[in-house]
Amino acid sequence: MGIQLILNENEKHGVPVKVYTKDIAPEAIEQLRNMAKLEFVHSHIAVMPDVHLGKGATVGSVIPTKSAIIPAAVGVDIGCGMNAVRLSLTASELPDSLRRVRTAIEQQVPVGFNMHNQITAKASTLDPLGKRLKRITDKHPGLLKMLKSFDQTWAKQLGTLGGGNHFIEVCLDENNEVWVMLHSGSRGIGNCIGRYFINLAKKEHQSRFGHVPD
Repeated sequence: MGIQLILNENEKHGVPVKVYTKDIAPEAIEQLRNMAKLEFVHSHIAVMPDVHLGKGATVGSVIPTKSAIIPAAVGVDIGCGMNAVRLSLTASELPDSLRRVRTAIEQQVPVGFNMHNQITAKASTLDPLGKRLKRITDKHPGLLKMLKSFDQTWAKQLGTLGGGNHFIEVCLDENNEVWVMLHSGSRGIGNCIGRYFINLAKKEHQSRFGHVPD
């Protein structure tokens, strides 16, 4: 699909916004216009067909920058990602009903704001993460005040799912092989780190350039 719409093309302030879809909401257009006025955006903003209003920046937008880094353009889920793992099973080996499979997953994986009652992750997982995290908190001790029982909480949240659009899915491919797909988030620790550095970036930008629309 080629470019369907170009915003800001004839405006004095802001780079062009090239939209690769006809289906775009007015509030997303307004957010894109605000983004295009940021002085460090390079050349133009590209907008993909999945465009919709985001927190801060528009979801589905590509924002090239010059001499600047945006620590979190959309939201604060810094560890958000997806992974798919193929199992040794095929569709014929699955039971007719997956209710027991779903129940077992739900019993093992806390969701939403929940976490494990005690630390279940292995030391081989915890130690490398703890060392890297300590380098951050040594430089930014304010992070420790943003999460109750900081070290215990992030460790207990390993192996949990979170809320929102995060999920665990058992699915089949075109060869009827079984996969487990996971969309996970960064939980409380990721939210704290994200908010902390976003606020630093806001202060830095405001001291140099003034108010940021989004």
